[in-house]
Amino acid sequence: MELAAPASSPRTAVIRGLFLAESLKTGSAIGGHDMRLVRCSRYQAGGVAAYQPPVWTAIEFEAPGASAAALADELSENLLSPGWYVNWSSDTETTIVFPGKIFRYRRGDREGRAAAQEHGRSCGVPEPQLDWTE
Repeated sequence: MELAAPASSPRTAVIRGLFLAESLKTGSAIGGHDMRLVRCSRYQAGGVAAYQPPVWTAIEFEAPGASAAALADELSENLLSPGWYVNWSSDTETTIVFPGKIFRYRRGDREGRAAAQEHGRSCGVPEPQLDWTE
């Protein structure tokens, strides 16, 4: 597993993020990491690629910052290719997880964000989907 642009974060931080059920490989089970489900919702997605379904199931979660690295590794191994990612943020850091690659950068770091977006483009993520919130 390659970790790109590491940045330190407080071990007591809380991460808040979202992943799509449709982005996970069949047979995946994501759990533990002291994750807490915040909300689960389904919606009609816009700007989807041909390989993406039109309806998505969003799973919003919170977890301790100390769980971030292990959660990123697990998700990175369980995301479908092409064109899927998971993102979350703490008060100071943003994490973007792609299949086989993880980007961590300080919130507001334009270069860190641009590097993650460029990798997303190279993986087939549609441009409108490279708009994660920090």
